[in-house]
Amino acid sequence: MDARRRPQEEVPSEDDDDIALAGIPWADVAQFAVVGIFFVVFCAVLELARTILLPVVSAFVIGMMLGPLSSLASRYRVPSWLSASLLMILLVGLVSLVITLLSAPVVEWIGKAPDIGNMIREKLQVFDRPLAALRDIRNALLPSGKDGGLQIDLASILVAPALTVLSPAVGQIVVFFGTLFFFLMGREDMRRYLVQFFPERDARLRILRILNDVERNLTSYLTLVTGINFLVGVGTALIAYFVGLPNIAVWAVLAFVLNYVPYLGPLVMTVVLFAVGVVTFPTLGQAVVAPACFVAMATLEGHFITPSIMGRRLTLNPLNVFLALAFWTWLWGPIGAFLAVPLLITALVTLKHLFPKPEVNLPR
Repeated sequence: MDARRRPQEEVPSEDDDDIALAGIPWADVAQFAVVGIFFVVFCAVLELARTILLPVVSAFVIGMMLGPLSSLASRYRVPSWLSASLLMILLVGLVSLVITLLSAPVVEWIGKAPDIGNMIREKLQVFDRPLAALRDIRNALLPSGKDGGLQIDLASILVAPALTVLSPAVGQIVVFFGTLFFFLMGREDMRRYLVQFFPERDARLRILRILNDVERNLTSYLTLVTGINFLVGVGTALIAYFVGLPNIAVWAVLAFVLNYVPYLGPLVMTVVLFAVGVVTFPTLGQAVVAPACFVAMATLEGHFITPSIMGRRLTLNPLNVFLALAFWTWLWGPIGAFLAVPLLITALVTLKHLFPKPEVNLPR
């Protein structure tokens, strides 16, 4: 009886395993694996070649932003070397103006760093009890024989990173300006060679549309953001004037520059205004007025004014902007944060032309 029933029992076999494995979409798994490996290798290359890629990519992005001006000059029969030289002089002049406006106050504040640290520590005594409680918890979890007092060393916390950011290698500066100059001078030839590289007519038209669309979107982005940032700088100057902060022009220029970096720039500006208020005013209530007004202005600008103006020409998902900002800041630091949105625009425009998708009306 037992021998007759055994063949009727369900015993797993190798064929059943093959059938179960056959149901797995191995082609999709392989594609995801290839994409993941490519992304890891891509990040590694960007990090290892940062010294040369950072100035080169920055020059290409800024050169594409200035591309329409170069095209306008060529229409009036201005030689390419002359238009490139004029654009370079304009860019160097703007950078020199910003550095000149910020250098003297920054040097003055760096010289007063020890006094400013002591003043901030005195003003923030209201947080001594919460900090003491956190120190007690830390000492209970990680006991040590060292003094757990809060030490504020502005020279190592603020000054050293700022000098690292503001004083890049001379070689990278030379590479950046050299690449930008030759890119602007040979822009038309580079476009022609790139289009002629593809033998088929459809491919040539596609790459030409990508180049034109990328330049148009980057130029629109630069123009609109510069105008908005100018208004933010003016608003910051008015806030500093009515609140009573010193060095009004410095905070206006700093707000103008930092606002090119979404999310992170306004946050840094808010912290700076709070620190200046703590040093300038006798109470914390007065010190909070300037950053609170700036946060209100930045919220109005970031959530209402900028989307309403840029939404007509550029449609960027806030999540994509945030992820791009986090990625490029992690990879290339402050310069990467500045390049995050232009690189995102370039990638989205390129993917839009390479992989066009039909519009699908989803039910609501």
